[in-house]
Amino acid sequence: MGAEGREHVLLMGLEVTDEAAYASYRARMTPILSSYGGAFGHDFVVARVLKGDARINRVFTLVFPDRATRERFFADAQYRAVRAELFEKAVAAALVLGELEAAVA
Repeated sequence: MGAEGREHVLLMGLEVTDEAAYASYRARMTPILSSYGGAFGHDFVVARVLKGDARINRVFTLVFPDRATRERFFADAQYRAVRAELFEKAVAAALVLGELEAAVA
């Protein structure tokens, strides 16, 4: 992955309000993500929030070779078009819960 056996990990929390549109978004954006060497790490559907923003119902990690690659992915015109078409109608809130540089397992 990244330099010296490290990768950039982004932890996200979402409030998904339209599951079908969100599934379409994921299906269309995943090949774009893969073309940047990115991938979904962990992915959870949240049944109950004990503390924090109670609207979050989806938590996942995105893994990239490095931060610069993450930035290029999110700026990609094809990704931005898919996001505008599907993500924005499927997700009411998106929170960056954290990011870190981690050793590749």
